[in-house]
Amino acid sequence: MSNTDILFQPFALKTLKLANRIVMAPMTRNKAPAGIPGAANAAYYSKRAEGGVGLILSEGTVVDRPASRNLPDIPFFHGDAAMAGWKSVADAVHAAGGKMGPQIWHTGSTRTPDSWEPDAPVESPSGLVAPNDPRGKEMTDADIADTIAAFAKAALDAKNAGFDTFEIHGAHGYLIDQFFWSGTNLRTDRFGGKTIKERSTFAREVVKAMREAVGQDFPIILRVSQWKQQDFAARLATTPDEMTNWLAPLVDAGVDIIHASQRRFWEPEFPELDGDKGLNFAGWAKKLTGAATISVGSVGLSSDFIGAFSGEKSEKAGLDALTERMEKGEFDLIAVGRALITDPQWANKVKNGAFDSLKDFSPESLSELV
Repeated sequence: MSNTDILFQPFALKTLKLANRIVMAPMTRNKAPAGIPGAANAAYYSKRAEGGVGLILSEGTVVDRPASRNLPDIPFFHGDAAMAGWKSVADAVHAAGGKMGPQIWHTGSTRTPDSWEPDAPVESPSGLVAPNDPRGKEMTDADIADTIAAFAKAALDAKNAGFDTFEIHGAHGYLIDQFFWSGTNLRTDRFGGKTIKERSTFAREVVKAMREAVGQDFPIILRVSQWKQQDFAARLATTPDEMTNWLAPLVDAGVDIIHASQRRFWEPEFPELDGDKGLNFAGWAKKLTGAATISVGSVGLSSDFIGAFSGEKSEKAGLDALTERMEKGEFDLIAVGRALITDPQWANKVKNGAFDSLKDFSPESLSELV
């Protein structure tokens, strides 16, 4: 195992000051009964802060729209009860020495394996969940305006609850990503278009409204992905120019950090340009926009997260490829997911060189919030 000192260098951007470069990746747990986070949720996140994680990003928390979640116990990020719960979570993480931001979300028209349905019709740009796959209703101008306002209100609530930042979920085939994707955005108004830049209008309006709500000094993270849960091979940007047209305007609108999600962080984004060990998604996003970036994808494990949902275990893996990329400055922060579910002390163990005590990922750990 190579020297991991690079993972434990401090990071600062605007008011966000982190002790190290390790981020807890947002992971849906669906364990907030009636949408209200409680003591179990606070304990779950504060354990990872005690375990040495620099920044904790919460599971996806939904904005105030009638059908913004796709599972019954996904937490709300609106209403007095939910916000009181989230303030308790933030306070617990801070008491444990950590920093935290909620991931703010709308699941769009996505389906879930258990076929749970919200009380209201699901909504999306064009009434599609995937190309040629109708589901729910096409959003009206009023729906879009109300959704943008709901994101802005969530941003202000995050700041008022004492969080250090927040992340906008614009990835993985959920609502914002459904606007990005040509296969699910067939609109002919200003929120549609033939180019990725045109189809990013909704996201830009969301970012602008959230930036206005929190002011210029509060850091904003945006999570984006090429792949979708509906299509792992989907690509929004097939060239660096397309990626620039997609991401640079979002940075101009107010995004400070791009969380560039991929299933395996070591895979190059454009190998035809810089080879099999070329820049990954986060590396290209940083190069093209100048923004700080977070990379993610199977860190510390031998296989990606998709197999976890079918009961697949994943063995612990080395960090040499990660530290090599970070030492080159390819990206600024690294998000760790399943390894932190199984082992809340993962970051401290890595810092102390206790690699032999790192744990394999077991899918059984998904059934509990511990």
